[in-house]
Amino acid sequence: MKKRILAIIFTIFLTSIFSTSLPVLAADESVENIKSKGTLVVGTSADFPPYEFHATIDGKDNIVGMDISIAEKIAEDLGVELEVQDIGFDSLLPALEVGKVDIIVAGMSATNERRESVDFSDVYYIGGQNIVVRPSDNEIYTSKGDLNAKKIGVQTGSIQESLAKDQMPESSIMSLSKITDLILALKTNKIEAIIMEKPSAMAYVANDKDLATFDGGFILEEDEQGAAVAVKKGSSNLVEAINQSISTINENNLTEDYLKEAGQLLKESQGPQEQTKTMFNYWNYFAKGTGYTILISVVSVFFGSILGIILSLMRMSERKIVRIPAIAYVEFVRGTPMMIQIMFIYFAVGYLINIPALASGIIAVSLNSGAYICEIIRSGLNSVDKGQTEAARSLGMSKQTAMRYIIFPQALKNIWPALGNEFITVIKESSIVSIIGVSDLIFQTKIVTSLSYRGIAPLAVTMVIYFMLTFSLTKLLNYYERKMNHDQI
Repeated sequence: MKKRILAIIFTIFLTSIFSTSLPVLAADESVENIKSKGTLVVGTSADFPPYEFHATIDGKDNIVGMDISIAEKIAEDLGVELEVQDIGFDSLLPALEVGKVDIIVAGMSATNERRESVDFSDVYYIGGQNIVVRPSDNEIYTSKGDLNAKKIGVQTGSIQESLAKDQMPESSIMSLSKITDLILALKTNKIEAIIMEKPSAMAYVANDKDLATFDGGFILEEDEQGAAVAVKKGSSNLVEAINQSISTINENNLTEDYLKEAGQLLKESQGPQEQTKTMFNYWNYFAKGTGYTILISVVSVFFGSILGIILSLMRMSERKIVRIPAIAYVEFVRGTPMMIQIMFIYFAVGYLINIPALASGIIAVSLNSGAYICEIIRSGLNSVDKGQTEAARSLGMSKQTAMRYIIFPQALKNIWPALGNEFITVIKESSIVSIIGVSDLIFQTKIVTSLSYRGIAPLAVTMVIYFMLTFSLTKLLNYYERKMNHDQI
């Protein structure tokens, strides 16, 4: 009997392996799939002018740049609409592999390491590599050799990170996911220089008097030169279609037109005149981010509370088959970082079911909050004297009725402060959802940083907003806590 069971399990295992390999062996339907849904979903990291960046046009935020113009040309040639998703650079490849985006257009170099997991189009632009420094250090650092043993900033997962490790081995490397964060680190003396694509470096320097740049003099392998479009492995038909668009772009010299257009948008929307504006001019970004943060927090705590109640009752059950799964869930969730949980829901679970970024963030935060609320409720229920349950049962109440009308109301008074603290914690920790492109307050703050070329002021405004949210909530929770204690208000 045991051998039969093992044989069945082994057969199912082999079937699952071969079934996951079928898409690779099956006919390439990448182009047909895009045309059938009518939308080309492009992944990018919009902090990389003039390739891609945020710009305010007619009072609305838009993602623009040379790469976006190229993506628009590809979508036009395919006869579909374009949808752009702004994701952290280090999360672009995972998003492509699990099908969250159809292609990546983000100034990405087609290195041999990346070719192992994705396919690339022909190179559409060759820009070179520069080093960005503070103007006061422009005469001190004139080549990459001058930066030996210094702290260098690079974008996580970028070709610049590889170049720094290979050609500047004595230097200390700081890797951050956003160029705007690297710029802030440079201005606050956390690092001495940033390695950046030449067009992007020139764009930042042209619009920020606190930056200077020079040619890095890096030795580039053939696969490290130029930017290409990344597509999912095995999508040869899509690669061919993209190459046709790139060929048309090169034949008509459209890249130069796209660069000029991006430069004009950068000058109009992000130029020096933008630096004369106050943070109030960006109120719509902060308002949008605050709205998403409140939405995520309220919904997550609501569903987390329901899950926490269920788990706490399961943990207090006398049946092992009910109690053990609840214990295992709580210990596992509390023992793993929320960031990993969010990425797992969005990328891993999202590979099987296409879950939008906002929904993925809410689900992950709800599941995480549920584990902590479970322990809060369980400790509150255990704090009620057991004599209360015995007295209720002696009056003829069932266990469920006693819990509902006698035990839980008393426990709520005890757990209310801890529940309120969990709500406040969720408001602050939900900021992690920005890593998957959810437009919460942190995500919008980075956009304002990119638009205004200022790093400290947007952070200060965000801190104030978070304080106002948590302080107001604390006062509201204290009000109801005093009501429960029958104190004078």
